Amino acid sequence: MTGVDRRNGAVVVSLAGELDLYNAEEVRSALLDACAGEPETLVIDLEQVRFIDSTALGVLIEARSRMAERSGFRLAAPGLETRRALEVSGLDRHFLVHDTVAEALEAAR
Repeated sequence: MTGVDRRNGAVVVSLAGELDLYNAEEVRSALLDACAGEPETLVIDLEQVRFIDSTALGVLIEARSRMAERSGFRLAAPGLETRRALEVSGLDRHFLVHDTVAEALEAAR
């Protein structure tokens, strides 16, 4: 995790590097902490993520399930490999995925 930014009822959590079994617990903790504040919108910035495995995808599913309003959970800026993992797993049809953080925040209004 590279940062948490709070903006007008929204929380943006920026992740980076490889998200896998080895750091899934750290990612889980950060996302569940963000959900605990009951934000209207939670945007996961994936721009700097180079790789994501099934364990980390499961963490995203878990975090979304903790949101009171699941439509407030949004993924932003996935790179080619991350987007491919979302497509192969079918999660791109279940998550709201945006090209940029700004687009995710604007769509949430």
